[in-house]
Order: sequence, then structure tokens, then C-alpha cells
Amino acid sequence: MRRMPSRVDDRQRLRDTVLAALVPVAACTVALAGLTAWTGTGKAGTPARIRVTEGRLLLPSAGVEETAAFFRITNEGGSADRLIRITSPRAPGGIALSRHRMTEGNGAYSTAIDSVDIAAGGSLAMSPTGVDLSVAAVSDTWRSGDLVPFTLEFRRSGRVTVLAVVVRPGSVSFP
Repeated sequence: MRRMPSRVDDRQRLRDTVLAALVPVAACTVALAGLTAWTGTGKAGTPARIRVTEGRLLLPSAGVEETAAFFRITNEGGSADRLIRITSPRAPGGIALSRHRMTEGNGAYSTAIDSVDIAAGGSLAMSPTGVDLSVAAVSDTWRSGDLVPFTLEFRRSGRVTVLAVVVRPGSVSFP
């Protein structure tokens, strides 16, 4: 003999259905609240906005084939970007991005790197103990106070052309 469903069984089934639907609804509500907060801060979907300042190029010493250049790169946008290439018409020997690290005993070594990330809302202050640009020296054409153009190319933001002032080594302070 077949048993007829009771009202208790119907209520149990309804309660189970509501509880099963509650989990994805709650997850969607939390996700929507998070996206609303992110959008409210003004960062949602904004592209990287790169600003390059404080360009300095060290005056090369006589007989030295390489010098260094430094910039402060700030990303005021809501997406990360990556510095991928640096050029200058006044540095025909080439420019390389490099990272310097200290070793035990106060030694240092330099490694060429292909690129460097600039986080959303972050910045990079180039320095002799971190990331900098190794520039083939053109010592007979640069004088202290000269302005040398550099073009920094970013994966998303494209090219940014800035000037670096030529300074004597030791006259520059770094953060």
C-alpha cells in the first residue's frame, strides 16, 4: 500500500530546498557587497596610471664604460603594470634594467632583469641598492646639469618620456 505524503513531509522538503538555496544566495550577497565596496573606492576597473619623476643620471667617471640612472615610478591606477623597456637617444650604447643585492661582508652584485612590476597604487624608487638602470656611458657629451631624455615603456600604459638630470656621484641621496 502506498503512503500519501503528509504535510510534515512537504514542510521538510520545502525547508531543505530553502536551506540548499540559501548557501549560493549568501555567497552571491557577500561577493556583491565586496564588489560594491571596491567600486565605491573608485579603483574598480581603472587602468594603470603611471607617473615617472625624479630622474637622475650619474655623471660617469673618466674611463668608466657604464653609469646608472634612477627614477621614481608611481602607479596611481587600479591595475598593475610592468616596466619592460628603456631607451634614450643620448645613450646609443644601450640601457639595461638591473637589480642590485648586498651579500654578507658588505659586498654587492648586480643582475640584469627583463622587467619590473609596478603594483596598483604602488611605487618604485630606483636606487643603487635595488633596481636601477645601467647606462652605457657617453662621458664626453654629458655635463653636470644636462637633461637627458629617457623613454620608459610599460606593458599596459605604453611609453612615458621623461628627463633625467645629470648629477655628480655622491651628490644624490636615496630613500
